[in-house]
Amino acid sequence: MAKATKATRGMSPSEARNLISKKTNLLFNIILILGCVLTVFPLWIIIVSSFTSETALTTYGYRLWPLEYSVNAYSYLFRDGSIMITAYKNTLIATVVGTVLSTVTVGLYAYALSRPDFRFKKFFTFFSFFTMLFGGGMVSYYNICRSVLGLKDTVQALFLPMSFSAYWVIIMRTFYQSNVPEAVIESARIDGSGEWRTLIQIVTPLAIPGFATVALFSAIGIWNDFRQCLLLNDSSNYFNLQYTIYQTMNNLRFLKENASRMGGVNVSNLPSETFRMAMAVVTVGPIILAYPFFQQYFVKGLTVGAVKG
Repeated sequence: MAKATKATRGMSPSEARNLISKKTNLLFNIILILGCVLTVFPLWIIIVSSFTSETALTTYGYRLWPLEYSVNAYSYLFRDGSIMITAYKNTLIATVVGTVLSTVTVGLYAYALSRPDFRFKKFFTFFSFFTMLFGGGMVSYYNICRSVLGLKDTVQALFLPMSFSAYWVIIMRTFYQSNVPEAVIESARIDGSGEWRTLIQIVTPLAIPGFATVALFSAIGIWNDFRQCLLLNDSSNYFNLQYTIYQTMNNLRFLKENASRMGGVNVSNLPSETFRMAMAVVTVGPIILAYPFFQQYFVKGLTVGAVKG
């Protein structure tokens, strides 16, 4: 009892009730460490398998370290003239441009809705929310994107239809209302600041966690998108990474299954399992490397914008 009183000295009653013992804290740390290990372990196996020769992987199975080091899967993936290089370039362009465009459009739309003196706030809030409940269907979406907007066989087709999200508008609107004090904006107006200057110099620095959250989820959505390319692009010059990987795996599977019917076509040197692992590393790697830059803003931006309001 004395230890508990000494530990809680100077704390408020709510803080004292939330205090946990050292044993409980140690248990939680062990559970979190085990969770991290279980999360990282499969990723490590995938990376090691991608640098293993196809023969060793087939013979000895998955290992913690390559028995026979080989980059044959990556050489086949990024060989000269490979469509994979073009697909990677298209995906990078779509992700960067689409993320910036999504962040800007969502931020501007949500800022207008967060202002109490905006005359048409209710209309545009309902207009945005209505699109979350009802859609025109796949046929109308397909015809509008290809025929009306002219997005057939273009890089813009990979990100333009995904550059705005009504869900993130509501999140950002709530984030503005929760984290940007009205007194700050009023003070800026008294000092003669216009709407654009107030937004760029006053509001934006305070809303960086919200912008970072929108940017991260937009980047992940565009990077992993499969449907836009499937619907809107017919030329391989405008395929993204995900759709190209899908087609490549189908082609490899077809060659493996029908090699005996093709008149002696040698497919023994073609990577199969290692190629899958290399594609997984290429696909997941950039997102994993980008996440730490958003981590410090991610939790705050997501929880504050989603829970309050």
